[in-house]
Amino acid sequence: MLHELADRYGAAIVFCNVLGSALGLPVPAMPTLIVVGGSVAMMGHMGQPLIPHLVLMLGVAVVGGVLGDFVWFQGGRRYGDRTLKTICKLSLSRDTCVKKTERFFGRWGVRVLLVAKFIPGLSLVSVPLAGAMGVRARSFIAHDGLGVALWAAVGLAVGVVFAAELDMVFAFIAQLGRQALIVVAIALALYVAYRYWRRTMLMKTLETARITVGELYALMENEPVPAIFDIRSSEKRMLDPFVIPGTVFADERELQKIVQDYDPDRKLVIYCSCPNEVSAAWMAKALRNAGFKDVMPLTGGLDAWRLAGLELKPLTEFGGAREDLGEMAAMCPWPVKASAGSKNAGQNVLHDAVFLHGDRHA
Repeated sequence: MLHELADRYGAAIVFCNVLGSALGLPVPAMPTLIVVGGSVAMMGHMGQPLIPHLVLMLGVAVVGGVLGDFVWFQGGRRYGDRTLKTICKLSLSRDTCVKKTERFFGRWGVRVLLVAKFIPGLSLVSVPLAGAMGVRARSFIAHDGLGVALWAAVGLAVGVVFAAELDMVFAFIAQLGRQALIVVAIALALYVAYRYWRRTMLMKTLETARITVGELYALMENEPVPAIFDIRSSEKRMLDPFVIPGTVFADERELQKIVQDYDPDRKLVIYCSCPNEVSAAWMAKALRNAGFKDVMPLTGGLDAWRLAGLELKPLTEFGGAREDLGEMAAMCPWPVKASAGSKNAGQNVLHDAVFLHGDRHA
């Protein structure tokens, strides 16, 4: 019965599930909160105090959630963009998760943590992004703790409201015995397989043609030089403030500007810093559909260009970059940790300008 489950293992189950979910493990944190909330309500019907048990469950949920999130926050604070790339590789929705969150974070700042748990994929990326963008630990814990508390309270409240229905469901599951566990395991396996299959189909539908770093470099040595588009978000440019020489900043959501400004016969090269160049591939496909004949994403994106030891331009040496820098720093009034690993001198040239808009963290 549900009340027996809550009485014996409720707090431990909530803590482990919420902690695991915050660390990125595929564990059902919200369903667990709902079930435990229902079990606590059944305990209340049996004469046991309801409010103290709910407060206990809420408290352990907040502790577990903040502890798990703090691990990723510290990872983002210490390793910056590399942690975001690790997160993106772990996520089943990794192709666009980071870019969407970067834009969301750029608009709302650390306040995004208040609602991040309610939006799939947002929490796992916004937490290390907060660390990479230099949010102070105290501010992070306060906002993240409140966000986890709101999220956990909703789950527990749903469980309390539907306690009777949940008790009936678990009574039915108890009658099935091991068969119920097999059904749950099969359902979880099918879900993961579906997500993997959908991703595989997505990759097959995207542009298969790519241009390598060496091919692009050779083209840049001759005329006409191809148009090179950097479609990273402004937040990503703050974390990694370098571009390939000759780059033009572009936004895949505003394709009409490119259609109006460029000859459809001109060669276009698009790069990003996302896994498998998915954002660049999406944009290349859209431009082909719009009538451009020769447009390809850059294999490996900016990282591949850097690893090849080719020249990168700091944003402060790039045309119009000081204006762009001021706009980006205004959106994010705290220091950021730039990506390491560039072979060019003057890597930290962006930092001083960004720090003009915010204090250094401890």
